[in-house]
Amino acid sequence: MKRVIVHVDMDAFFASVEIRDNPKLKNKPVVIGAMPHERGVVSTCNYIARKYGIHSAMNIKEAYRLCPQAVFMHGDYEKYRKVSAQLHHIWETYADVTEYIACDEGYLDVTRSVKEFRSPEELGLLIKARVKAETGLTCSVGIGYSKSAAKTASEERKPDGFFIIPDREAYCELIHDRDIRVIFGIGKRTAEKLNGYGIHKVSDIIASQKQIMSLLGDKHARFIINSALGLDDRPVIHYDASDAKSLSREMTFQHDQRNFTFLQDVLLLLARNVDERLKTRGLYGRTVTLKITYGDMKSITRSQTCESTNDGYEIYKIAVELLRKVKRQPVRLLGLGMQNLSKDYIRQLTFADLRQDNTESGMEQGIRQLEKRYGMDLSLEKMHSSLGYIYEAVEKMAAGI
Repeated sequence: MKRVIVHVDMDAFFASVEIRDNPKLKNKPVVIGAMPHERGVVSTCNYIARKYGIHSAMNIKEAYRLCPQAVFMHGDYEKYRKVSAQLHHIWETYADVTEYIACDEGYLDVTRSVKEFRSPEELGLLIKARVKAETGLTCSVGIGYSKSAAKTASEERKPDGFFIIPDREAYCELIHDRDIRVIFGIGKRTAEKLNGYGIHKVSDIIASQKQIMSLLGDKHARFIINSALGLDDRPVIHYDASDAKSLSREMTFQHDQRNFTFLQDVLLLLARNVDERLKTRGLYGRTVTLKITYGDMKSITRSQTCESTNDGYEIYKIAVELLRKVKRQPVRLLGLGMQNLSKDYIRQLTFADLRQDNTESGMEQGIRQLEKRYGMDLSLEKMHSSLGYIYEAVEKMAAGI
């Protein structure tokens, strides 16, 4: 059976959601990530901003230098998560298997379901129409015989594009004279290495197979050569969040922090966020990891293995002990994570585990103390999983110490 793969990619997702919700932003360059005077990078930007050379992961101050008239915004990640859930619901209606690359991008294997339609084109256009009708957003859809072909097709007419690469011959003809970066698996460093040996186009890959094998090693080289030849049998693999091996949350401060008591307070908020995400996924972890980047950009990680848990306050207490053992110098970034995740709860029961009462948890007590200390509403309902609000809360806390 000939495979039919769809690749759906939302157009400037975060920025498009903000423009949809605030029409005054239409026809203006919009940059999501941080404000110009803050530390941070561009999370995404709309296509108007991209014309000025702005792109994802660019330092926010460089983005401001390129386009000072742009509208800079913090992202509302809880809102984006909800829209992403809408999108996934639409896509899963048509797919036999879905594989999400990001909250706004995914592969759909529609090999069987496409039979219900007159053609793959009809199915692809229906997906685009439903996304627009139900979310008010545009997406680019590519259809191909493989994942590589579908991804290339979705890039072909962005934004709001639609393109089909029906077979290997069409794919090879399309990419033959293009830059080697069109090949999945060739990043910046690999491209620079191949360019140094005169390999610039896809046609050069095909003509230089022995040389590439010696330059890149067997596995990587074979994948790239096969891709250049249009050979890609990678399956669409559904990703289950419960399959994750680790889960973490990081906080970059606008100003380096020297107050380690304040850092402990931030750890409590990060631990509660990790707690909520673990419980949502039905996961437990056995290794708590603390990450610190100092003001001189030196990063360290410290870990401690514990009994299986998804209790945020237990995670917090371990993280505090790890924090107390590190060098005390200005901190730029603080991160907290859990590793060795599993759906299985494996630990020896204690009397505390068996006791059932209505006493306030350690986490609840700790949050109430923070609210009194900083005069802020830090309730879960207020903050939920929105990283944007956590950033704002932490900066207000920092201003109050």
